[in-house]
Amino acid sequence: MSRRSLLRAFGAGAAGVTLAGCGVPAAYVQPGDRAGRDASASDHSLHFANWTLYIDTDDENPTKRPTLDAFSKRTGISVAYTEEINDNDEFFGKISPSLMNHQQTGRDLIVMSDWMSSRFVRLGWVQEMDRAKQPNVAKYLDPQLRSPAFDKGRMHSVPWQSGITGIAYNRKKLGREIKHLSDLWADDLSGKVTLLSGLDESLALLMQGNGVDVTRWKRDDFYDVCDLVEKLVKKKHIRRFTGNDYIKDLSTGDVLACQAYSGDIIQLQADNPEIEFVVPEEGGELWSESLMIPNLARHKRNAEKLIDYYYEPEVAAELAAWVNYVCPVPAAQEVLASSKDKETAGLAEDPLIFPDDAMRKRLASSRDFTPEERTEFSKKWNSIVGL
Repeated sequence: MSRRSLLRAFGAGAAGVTLAGCGVPAAYVQPGDRAGRDASASDHSLHFANWTLYIDTDDENPTKRPTLDAFSKRTGISVAYTEEINDNDEFFGKISPSLMNHQQTGRDLIVMSDWMSSRFVRLGWVQEMDRAKQPNVAKYLDPQLRSPAFDKGRMHSVPWQSGITGIAYNRKKLGREIKHLSDLWADDLSGKVTLLSGLDESLALLMQGNGVDVTRWKRDDFYDVCDLVEKLVKKKHIRRFTGNDYIKDLSTGDVLACQAYSGDIIQLQADNPEIEFVVPEEGGELWSESLMIPNLARHKRNAEKLIDYYYEPEVAAELAAWVNYVCPVPAAQEVLASSKDKETAGLAEDPLIFPDDAMRKRLASSRDFTPEERTEFSKKWNSIVGL
């Protein structure tokens, strides 16, 4: 299951869409009602809920997590780390009853994708962090990720990892280079292209291919994309719409080009160097999955310490070397470059982990849907992709 997976069907996230879309008054939590009694000073622990395979593990003992273990040793704070997030909507459904009813979730830190983070911030379900106690975040957070539309100033969220949505293709089998999104619509790729099925995952890149500034896209831009994709579907140019299973299609050669995530392709290239990842000339989407502290968390200060710890360049470098997504701490690049291990040092030169200036100029983070847009657009998009 993709870490960025979205509603697979409109009804799958019905509870979340209803709350966020209709603005149920009882769901919103006022700023003064978000903080609980912080037990951090006397209770040196915290509960961290994350996605699977999203933290470094020991090669010989997968139950050990070196960076997390080092944090506990340094601070004396024990971390109950659970890999309980498999889908944004599923996890939303799990903890939303507590949050809307002003109850503790039992978790001090959670990680959500941009579009879901937006929902939590809009509903007032996460607490503002004390940046004065997070000097590493203040100093080292990637400038391109500092102020997303859903959380101006990044006071309620901090990127755990980031990534790029672009195009992956088998250059050897295709026999040519791909530079533009429109290259996917060429006749020699008919029936050999896949797009991502999720609205949030797919839309920005398709809009960028139409020359749209995704930081301020309009309603007509969405329907222009729908018109294009519908025509391609009718022509059977698009083989199918996928989640992370595009990886298998690309590996077997059933698909020659597809929408893809940068972190997945780094892993795939280790076994198949013929696979290439490109950010189209028109642009690619830069996204992140962010750490947030839920309302009434019992260990807010401990959670803030953990977040700041992962923004130390040395720690961020260790994590980046394992997960291979875009590192939200650019200063970690120099740390990896100085490694005596050749393979590790080589990661510092990978633009899919540390985008260079030329690539960064083509990256943008899309604005989120309004609640009303999400209801309308999800219905339209899902009718096209067959969800």
